[in-house]
Amino acid sequence: MERIPILKRKYGDRSDWKRVIEKSYAQTFLDTKEFKGYVSLLNVHQVTEPLFTQYEDKRICLVDDGYTWLQHFPMNQRFSLTSMFNEKGHVVQWYIDICYRNGVANNIPWMEDLFLYIIVLPTGEVIQKDREELEEALVTGVINQSIYECALDEAARINHLIQTDRFDLFKLSNKHKEWLVLHGTYT
Repeated sequence: MERIPILKRKYGDRSDWKRVIEKSYAQTFLDTKEFKGYVSLLNVHQVTEPLFTQYEDKRICLVDDGYTWLQHFPMNQRFSLTSMFNEKGHVVQWYIDICYRNGVANNIPWMEDLFLYIIVLPTGEVIQKDREELEEALVTGVINQSIYECALDEAARINHLIQTDRFDLFKLSNKHKEWLVLHGTYT
């Protein structure tokens, strides 16, 4: 029997995020032809300071006052997608976490981080991140060879879907965000 690793969980409500000092949060479970799983919406009203990232020559703001993060936690999949929208409602990036599994605790969806990330910018540029962290997790025994290979296989599968324009959650991001804005129960 395979040992289940103890991995860092990331929750949809981002309750541990100290940078965000005022927010509202909604979530729902969707079971449609296009998607089955939890979808969460984090509306950021006020931050202590904006969060920026640098991709080569591009400096991108990931969170600031008025930003919205929509996160998909698909059932029985090994990834989670976060669509990051600026204060004008435009996508600044899609962030795909490769994960061991998605789940729910205390009615809040979560994913267990497997260190690999795929970032897609609205320009279509694809950025791969943190292969070194995955390698280190294998070497230090945080994960085993089987989980390591699973993470690489999932990243390759998703990259193929992106390259062939078949990663359909990108196309559902705005639709699911608008649905949660109109019908979500906020906390």
